[in-house]
Amino acid sequence: MVPVNYYIILSAILFTIGAAGVLVRRNPLIIFMSIELMLNSANLAMVAFSSAIQSLSGQIFVFFVIAVAAAEVAVGLALIVQIFKSRHSINVDEMNNLKG
Repeated sequence: MVPVNYYIILSAILFTIGAAGVLVRRNPLIIFMSIELMLNSANLAMVAFSSAIQSLSGQIFVFFVIAVAAAEVAVGLALIVQIFKSRHSINVDEMNNLKG
């Protein structure tokens, strides 16, 4: 049996990689992938804690987080496609020109 500490350390490493990807990269697709990595690291921590206390409530909550993340990606990718069609670029630094 693997101790819970190992899962939490792995979750923290994955979250750090995701946060660095959001802060450093300028490509919106990479930013979305980094956000998904951060959400999955939080899911890993919730599943680890719920298995440690022998409860299914954390695992059930993870299913809801996965569903919200899938909806977020669908909306985000649709926005990126529309922005690319109108501006022919998806650079994050140029998207501040979309302000009203």
